[in-house]
Amino acid sequence: MRFLNLRVMVEIAVMLGLAAVLGMIKIYQAPWGGSVSLEMLPLFIVAYRWGLGPGLIAGLVYGLLNLSLDGMRFIVHPIQLLLDYPVAFALVGLAGLFPGRYWLGTITGSLARLASHVVSGAIFFGAFAPEGQNVWVYSLIYNSSYILPEMVISGLLIWLIAKRTRHLGLLKHQDNSKFF
Repeated sequence: MRFLNLRVMVEIAVMLGLAAVLGMIKIYQAPWGGSVSLEMLPLFIVAYRWGLGPGLIAGLVYGLLNLSLDGMRFIVHPIQLLLDYPVAFALVGLAGLFPGRYWLGTITGSLARLASHVVSGAIFFGAFAPEGQNVWVYSLIYNSSYILPEMVISGLLIWLIAKRTRHLGLLKHQDNSKFF
């Protein structure tokens, strides 16, 4: 049991480091925060390998790490901080509900993250919406501009990794029943 806990924690730590590095390599940077990168990819791998609990934990810890690396540039309220960082990235871990069903998990985790950003954006950044535009529509459009491309890229890469490493079992769901 201790070995399993240590193995899961070490894998999460390695994947968090990889996510941090991949998060610094931006394909697109949105003007008011958010970007297209590959930072969700390692979080999806943790969720697929170890399941929901470790996936949620890895996402939550990455959200806090991302917050510290981001320099807290876009923090306007403590609730917004929670929604845009630890909650949003923890929700990526929902992919762990779908072991072996990579597209479904990637879409679920990404859309859950998107929902957290949309709520935050509508409540705390609605002032940026163009005159007469609904703040919820504005937030959905803005946040979709970087989450949806990242979802597609991550989904394609997860699919390729699963296809290429099927014989290695890289994304094979591991038993995490002794993790908690």
